[in-house]
Amino acid sequence: MENPQNPNQINIELTEDIAEGVYANLAVISHSTSEFVIDFIKIMPGMPKAKVKSRVVLTPQHAKRLLKAIADNIRKYEQLHGEIIDPSQHNDIPPTHFFGGPPTQA
Repeated sequence: MENPQNPNQINIELTEDIAEGVYANLAVISHSTSEFVIDFIKIMPGMPKAKVKSRVVLTPQHAKRLLKAIADNIRKYEQLHGEIIDPSQHNDIPPTHFFGGPPTQA
């Protein structure tokens, strides 16, 4: 006899193009009464223009769940790898350090 599938289990498909991911080093978050919008942006040092690479729209309930899930994962990461440096709390570290080098010139 076959084991019945868990009714709470979700079959999630991940296509190759989505599995590659998108690099972003800035997020802009806005909200209305019914949704949160997170724009993931790639900004390069010294460049006057940045591009939104991906947008995620969430209900307020899902946004709060995401916040809790990210906080939990950061806690687990820091337990294994040490504290993540927050550049806004370290005025002695130059901003270029977090972008991997000096500003580019076009």
